[in-house]
Amino acid sequence: MKKLLSIMFMFCLFMIFTLAACGSDNEQTGNNSSKPVTAEPAASEQKEAANKKALVVFFSMPDNVDDSTVVINGKKLGNTQYMAYVIQQNADADIFRIEPKTPYTTNHQALVNQTKKEQDANFRPAIKDSIANFDSYGTVFIGYPIWWSDMPMIMYTFFDTYDFSGKTIVPFSTHGGSRFAGTPSIIEQLEPKAKMVKGLTISRDDIQEAEQDIINWLENIGYKK
Repeated sequence: MKKLLSIMFMFCLFMIFTLAACGSDNEQTGNNSSKPVTAEPAASEQKEAANKKALVVFFSMPDNVDDSTVVINGKKLGNTQYMAYVIQQNADADIFRIEPKTPYTTNHQALVNQTKKEQDANFRPAIKDSIANFDSYGTVFIGYPIWWSDMPMIMYTFFDTYDFSGKTIVPFSTHGGSRFAGTPSIIEQLEPKAKMVKGLTISRDDIQEAEQDIINWLENIGYKK
């Protein structure tokens, strides 16, 4: 009888250890299987983004004051517009111009007053057109003038509209002395799931002779074709 009880006791111990081991294996398997779910899509997204065509998006609002424009080969362009064209040509990218549904005035002082009111009200001007194939781009160059030490409010509309998850953002701007005014950091906060590449900002006083500087910058960040 004692021998029978001893055998039953040993059998029970064997079953307890077996079940404990199975439970431990299941928990460990769960931990291991969760790693590729988070790691592999991130790697594939980066590879996919690198293989996609680049897009240059810009907002340029030249007014009736000469320092908001540049003349290249006899053609008058907005400062940021010209910078966008140089990037587009040398990076072999597509291009899209952000335009408001309600056009801005070209009178300098009236434009200054309007944009200040927009900033104070945290207003989001509506954009006229949309980018139908935005998902097909892996890198987006984004250009704007600096207004009131910030991006124009229509740029906030743009970032509210599009999902930049997995994309690379390359900012560029033109300014009257404030350089980027901290706007790349703002973009990083607005688009935390995107990768940011070091941008380029050019003074309105230097934009006329800035073509080679823009090309050199594109070479340095690996986008010169």
